[in-house]
Amino acid sequence: MTTPEAGVLGISAIGIPTGATGDAAGSLAHADLVGRLAREIYGQGNATSAPLAPAVPASPQRPQGLETLPQGPGQPSLPGAAIGTPSVPSGTSSGVQPDAAFGARNVGGPSVGLPGLTGPSAANPFGGTPAPTSAGLLDVTTIPSVHPLADPRAAQRGVPSARHGLPEFFVPSVADVAAFLPGGGDLHRTVAKDHPRANAFAHAIAPSLVPADPSKRGVDVAQENFRRTGRLSGDPVRTVEPGPDEPFSSGDYDFLTGGSRASRPHATPRVEPARHDGPAPRATSTRSSPAGAPFDVEHIRKDFPALHQSVNGHPLVWLDNAATTHKPQSVIDATSEFYARHNSNIHRAAHTLAARSTDLFEGGREKVRRFLNAPSKDDIVFLRGTTEAINLVANSYGRANIGPGDEIIVSTIEHHANIVPWQLLSQATGATLRVIPVNDRGEIIFEQYAALLSGRIKIVSVTHVANALGTVNPVREIIALAHAYGVPVLVDAAQSTPHIPIDVQSLDADFVVFSGHKVFGPTGISALYGKTHLLAAMPPWQGGGHMIEDVTFTKTVYKGAPEKFEAGTPDIAGAVGLGAALDYLESVGLPAIAAYEHDLLDYAQAGLADIRGLRLIGTAREKASVMSFVIEGQTNEAVAHHLDRHGVAVRSGHHCALPALRRFGVDQSIRASLAFYNTRADVDVFLKALHRLPR
Repeated sequence: MTTPEAGVLGISAIGIPTGATGDAAGSLAHADLVGRLAREIYGQGNATSAPLAPAVPASPQRPQGLETLPQGPGQPSLPGAAIGTPSVPSGTSSGVQPDAAFGARNVGGPSVGLPGLTGPSAANPFGGTPAPTSAGLLDVTTIPSVHPLADPRAAQRGVPSARHGLPEFFVPSVADVAAFLPGGGDLHRTVAKDHPRANAFAHAIAPSLVPADPSKRGVDVAQENFRRTGRLSGDPVRTVEPGPDEPFSSGDYDFLTGGSRASRPHATPRVEPARHDGPAPRATSTRSSPAGAPFDVEHIRKDFPALHQSVNGHPLVWLDNAATTHKPQSVIDATSEFYARHNSNIHRAAHTLAARSTDLFEGGREKVRRFLNAPSKDDIVFLRGTTEAINLVANSYGRANIGPGDEIIVSTIEHHANIVPWQLLSQATGATLRVIPVNDRGEIIFEQYAALLSGRIKIVSVTHVANALGTVNPVREIIALAHAYGVPVLVDAAQSTPHIPIDVQSLDADFVVFSGHKVFGPTGISALYGKTHLLAAMPPWQGGGHMIEDVTFTKTVYKGAPEKFEAGTPDIAGAVGLGAALDYLESVGLPAIAAYEHDLLDYAQAGLADIRGLRLIGTAREKASVMSFVIEGQTNEAVAHHLDRHGVAVRSGHHCALPALRRFGVDQSIRASLAFYNTRADVDVFLKALHRLPR
């Protein structure tokens, strides 16, 4: 993982200020959204007694220009940029446009979704009850800005205003924001009292701008952190009694805790000893304590037999990990032993081998449950791959809940497996696919995601880590905002599970999917996590043996989840191997893996900057171990073949992510992707081969 700007996953990734420096436009845009949210709440404090009339338009509406928004007392005019206009780099082809003609709309209508979905609350910012009909919390076209974009008093305060905006080093404080809001210092008490759920949500996504409920006892950790350090805290809602044993610190890798810091032991990531001049790679634990020992990457490499071979006369350097990963000996042994000693079908016989096979298969399911921290192993469904898992949700949940006029949200940077199933569903049902645009770094534009949400949305399906760009999406905030509308969220975790700890309960995800072969396990096996009530309500997708209680020629009675989604003989050995792979990952430790890969990616990207004519595609501030690039004057296939002649395996092509690449004006790229068994020596071989490209 790489975190150039310290912060919590999903916070700095969506453009909130993280320190004294940062991206001014992104920071300003998101701060503006939060301020407008707070102002809307304050201005409609009587919403609970005088509900807003639902006004969901019958047809898609064009976005309202910012210059037409109502302005509050003393507010300057806003720039004339339309909400919903995707950012396109100049001089490049935008490719598939993410719904430029359909932007913000009135979202004051009733929350439409499945029972059991929750919205934020003061006690639990990512749980609670659905948003009230009158909330209208994110109708961003009707909320005036709170930012002094062209403040005439700026010169008096010594703030540059030549560009009619805030300087890049500007980080607004709570007092700065409150000064432009009706009610001044009393605003936060009013908001917290009248709208505790909305205040908690606003605080959760921008603790530096919106304090926690001031009526609660103790110190607001996020505010105290921001006051002392100028950086966002990893504890956006928790309040504590001040004392000598309560440090106000934020770890460099806080996002790895998945938001459940209290339930996880302190990790001790380690890094490979430096083999080159200069400082050794830095690694810290999830609480910023110094790493205790070197990351023994050479010992880890001994566990992977495929790495110890020569290709074209050179030692293999495997940099195609985003496509598939190699397998440790423990996974190979577990799969081989199953076929050698325990091979039998499951659940269908009373003999000893059937009992062994069943125990091993269900043991694999329990290991997946533990890996994802799912509430029950019955929430885990085994399938052939992430693609099949998404197709199951699209065909089972989708066909039961989505119809004409409904809408589905995906992002521009999805794998085809998270686009095509929803397109097929849309074509079959008359629904519409809506697309979240991304900025020039490859990060989703969170404000435009908020503008797409409405009562017509029936599901949001987004990747956690983009396979072509490496962007880490702010899935926690995506889920929380969707749940405020009663909308379930599917998270494609195929590329994140090898790198980032996933806690489905902390995320409050409705569906999570990932593949075995991406997490150092066998091919042909994957897992789908679904919330219990969702899986129970979903009809079977395929029919056959093992998933039935009774069959007659007039009626079939199905088993419950997960069996009703596992028709026929499953990949039993695959489930056993997947369980062994997850055991191996846990033995190394995902926080340690993430810290090590963070430094390795920084090292590799620094080296790529020295390659003449190389253009890196995807420069997100939160990024996993993927480097996608093109080289001027070179075809991608020729570069990949050149690297292969030096023993370096990379991927060339469209990576099953054409819309993502076309957003950056290309149809294909070269992709080098890292895993925790790669070394700086591997990276050096890769970079040296690129320097030797024939020109």
